[in-house]
Amino acid sequence: MRNKYFIHLLMLALVLLAIPAIAPTASAGFGFGVFVGFAPPPLPVYVQPICPGDGYIWTPGYWAYADDGGYYWVPGTWVIAPRIGYLWTPGYWGWEGGGYFWHVGYWGPHVGFYGGVNYGFGYGGFGYEGGRWDHDRFFYNRSVNNVNITKIHNTYNTTVINNNTNVNRISYNGGTGGINARATSVEMVANRDRHVTATSLQVQHEHTARTNRAQFASVNNGRPAVAATARTRRFRGHRRGFATNQHRSKRKSRVGLCSAHVQRQHVTRGQQPRPHLN
Repeated sequence: MRNKYFIHLLMLALVLLAIPAIAPTASAGFGFGVFVGFAPPPLPVYVQPICPGDGYIWTPGYWAYADDGGYYWVPGTWVIAPRIGYLWTPGYWGWEGGGYFWHVGYWGPHVGFYGGVNYGFGYGGFGYEGGRWDHDRFFYNRSVNNVNITKIHNTYNTTVINNNTNVNRISYNGGTGGINARATSVEMVANRDRHVTATSLQVQHEHTARTNRAQFASVNNGRPAVAATARTRRFRGHRRGFATNQHRSKRKSRVGLCSAHVQRQHVTRGQQPRPHLN
């Protein structure tokens, strides 16, 4: 009986060990790093929706990957930081070992390395110039953010100068045709700093994009039906809720692919945000 018991335990252990090998790979975005053999499409150009209220921070759109459909676009959106003083470091695709590996984005007191990818709206490839924390309030740089200054008064206006001689829409680091950028010593320190993973709303936002076939590059040829949303998961409400590629030419300011200097801000750690909604 004892031998039969140990045999059953051994078989159960073997089954559990085999599950990760045969289970389908999760989508590339939050929670898992995914390896893909070909590069993602170029970044679409889109208009940033107006900030929905005080306390929201812009998180740029990106190409995620699903085994059952390939690359799909997760719209840029406004998100409340999980803690006061925390900023968003976007995820990025990087060439490693013969393919492209997704490096997951995160919240932290400083912006780390995101592959040199120019996501726009203050994320020019290095650092973040879209805003800064001052004690418990986030101040918005109007030069790269679409903010209603009659409702949100904690703003400033600093021109973001493009120091990159090669401004493009490339969405990945390394490999053939990829961005040639390496993390600075400051970014390496930020990468090792305390982090908070994407919020539950961000994860749900990505899931919503994955369930919308019009977001897949195989369907839209790199022109996603919804490029940006004012709030997470709100893919409807044509002229209020999101910006489509068809409307990207209606605004000449605050359009994607803005450049940025590296900007490091003093932040307050460890507190929960108290957003002031209007």
